[in-house]
Amino acid sequence: MFITTGAFNDRGQRGEKIVWEKIKQAFYQRKCLIYWRYPIFPLRGKIRKEADILIVDSELGLVVIEVKSLLIDQIVSIQGHCWTYQNFYTGEGKPYQQAENQLFSLLEYFNQEPSLSNKIPAKVLIALPFITTKQWQTKGFHKLISNPPILFEDHLLSLETTRKIIQQAPGIIVGQKINNYQWNLILNTLSGTPILCKKNHKVLGGNNSKGKMIQKIRNHIHEFDLEQEKIAKQIPKGFQRIRGVSGSGKTVLLCQKAAIMHLKNPDWKIAFVFFSRSLYGEIIQQIDQWVRYFSHQQQTYNINNQQLQVFHGWGSREQLGFYRFLCQVTGVVPLGVNQTTFQQPSEALGEVCFSLLNQTAIPHIFDAILIDEGQDFMVKNWHYQEKQPFYWLAYQALRPVDAVDIKQRRLIWAYDELQSLDNLEVPHPSEIFGKELGNIVTGKYENGINKTEIMSRCYRTPHLIIIAAHAMGMGWLRTQGILTGISDKKDWQSLGYEVEGELKDGDKITITRPLENSPNPLHDNCQDSLIKFNKYLSRQQEISALYKQIYNDLRQDGLRPSKEILVLILGDYFDSFRLQQTIASFLMRQGIDIYIPGSKRCNDLSQEGFKNQFWYEGAVTISRIHRAKGQEADMVYIVGLDHISKAEDNLLFRNQLFVAMTRSQGWLTMSGIGNYSLYQELENVLKQKDKFTITYRSPEQREIMVTEAAELLQRYRLGERNFQQAELSNMNLPHLNLENINLIGANLSGTNLQYSNLNRAKLIAANLENANLTGVSLVKAKLSGANLTNANLTNADLTNADLRDVILSNTQGIMNDS
Repeated sequence: MFITTGAFNDRGQRGEKIVWEKIKQAFYQRKCLIYWRYPIFPLRGKIRKEADILIVDSELGLVVIEVKSLLIDQIVSIQGHCWTYQNFYTGEGKPYQQAENQLFSLLEYFNQEPSLSNKIPAKVLIALPFITTKQWQTKGFHKLISNPPILFEDHLLSLETTRKIIQQAPGIIVGQKINNYQWNLILNTLSGTPILCKKNHKVLGGNNSKGKMIQKIRNHIHEFDLEQEKIAKQIPKGFQRIRGVSGSGKTVLLCQKAAIMHLKNPDWKIAFVFFSRSLYGEIIQQIDQWVRYFSHQQQTYNINNQQLQVFHGWGSREQLGFYRFLCQVTGVVPLGVNQTTFQQPSEALGEVCFSLLNQTAIPHIFDAILIDEGQDFMVKNWHYQEKQPFYWLAYQALRPVDAVDIKQRRLIWAYDELQSLDNLEVPHPSEIFGKELGNIVTGKYENGINKTEIMSRCYRTPHLIIIAAHAMGMGWLRTQGILTGISDKKDWQSLGYEVEGELKDGDKITITRPLENSPNPLHDNCQDSLIKFNKYLSRQQEISALYKQIYNDLRQDGLRPSKEILVLILGDYFDSFRLQQTIASFLMRQGIDIYIPGSKRCNDLSQEGFKNQFWYEGAVTISRIHRAKGQEADMVYIVGLDHISKAEDNLLFRNQLFVAMTRSQGWLTMSGIGNYSLYQELENVLKQKDKFTITYRSPEQREIMVTEAAELLQRYRLGERNFQQAELSNMNLPHLNLENINLIGANLSGTNLQYSNLNRAKLIAANLENANLTGVSLVKAKLSGANLTNANLTNADLTNADLRDVILSNTQGIMNDS
């Protein structure tokens, strides 16, 4: 397991890369986790630097390696820990002491855990990739009393020697043998999982009560997730998108990434932007926790710090948002909601951003912008030059990362289109930034950081609930066929599912979700059903039953009203508003304190005052679905299912249900009045539990594309042909029609294109190394300058193909057809 947290610095880049690659090779088959630049930022005097390489090994413990890309003549003298340099970027340094400081800072994390404190072996080395052992000895440095353990250039020539030098280096802490429990605790501590654990409180319920079960689960050690760890710690060189299923931790990871960016680059100007105002408090708290964690409590997040700002997408007179901030900077008078054509929040925001882009040029202010809830910033109307206005506004506000490639900017966005409540536009790059930037998030950066990350594991919502939510959101068991869904097995896998059978209309398929993709432990700790659906004859019956259930939660099950119980109401604005008021009034009359998000206090029905507030201590929150996005509770009640059942083919209503169901991190009860086909569909879904066998039909309204390959095909079908410089390595693209596609300079190394149609394709200077081109049709294709090293061209049709200056080393297949 190897994690590169950022781009290699220009200074010393070559030496650091050499050591990093050798360490990766030497430790490839060991039980370990190795970082290039683990983010730790203690303030020790003026020293504020990450360790170059951190090895976390199940046998060796912690190993910090400080890399110095020095030539022997650049070291003038060594006195104790102090090295004096010449013709180097600095006059002196203390490389061993610097690495020691980093190690001791790391140990502070582990010393807070009794089972790890002073029990983990730990050591420090210096790596000198451009100095040999002989050169060091010729200078007489090996005779120094303070001579530290060093990896020299000649050591790095042998993987065995590299391992041996590291293993034999003297330990600063001897420690003891690491057991499996300690190993998992070490990984979780490095990832910062302890700060995500919620505090327990005294529960008055019985041993089998919901409160006791929640208490038990909160003591559970979260499983280390390598993919999450990579996404959170890595800082991309430019664009990055993070797609994740609901409850996968997108917001948490973005907050961690923002905090690390800020600590690592305190001179950067960073914006964290989100859509739902009720998330203000949570996001600020999360960022503050991560800043504290990685600075050893020496720094906090300061809302007045202009270098890291948290913005609601729009903002208000009382609280500056991203749009209003840019209006302020450019001197443009900001527009209010009442001045827009559309009342829908996303469309209204898109309209004002469109207006701002038309009025003035946007200055380059930020070095990085992170966007959460990315699906909610998409609009159907108000496209600015065929681009999404909010995203283009953010893009324009960013400084180019590279002075040469000014298109590359550090814009990171996370999304899940199934959580979109106002429109069905999908945040794909060509839709957001226009066709000329359609390839910006395909493939990897040169340091291995993915431009697109997909998070398939759902941590928040229990196994059966997340499956039911997807089934209802897409309409798996809908009598008339699936409304929205996936037509490729790899796309299903990317969302955490496995599909047996062929995805062809009329064929039977079986959909399952492996338990490892739903690690919420309540699934294994609760014998009762976690999800229920109740139909009632009247609204009064439904609300009375809701009261009895909440009363039982509070009195018998030991749940707390705030943050543990949540009532959600579905439907359009007017229906949901009326029902919210009715339920709130009834519960208040029964003696249960309630809170409506946005109100000044509990038991206040006005909804005026604190737009950012969602919870109120001691009160049960009753919310319409738009306010509830990003929130979660242990016991969730969804009321008024009939409001959306009247239009069961409305995807936006289906999305409402999906969002509501996935707010649960424990139990879920749904209810409605009357009798609708959606009710029968829901009952059938609950009977299926975690295995669905259905007759596949192509999605009726919208096909969901997850993988980069699926997106490429969709864009091709929509008429795009320009995929120059696209990063498409190791993709599976067999039996496709890609005639006339422009792949000039594209990376297709290791890609499977067998039996695809690439007639008249432009593959000039493309990298097709190790590509499977068996049976591919390349009639009149332009391949001049392409790299076909180790490619398989067996039975390929190269009639009239342009093969000038093609690299054919070890190419398989008959080449005389051209």
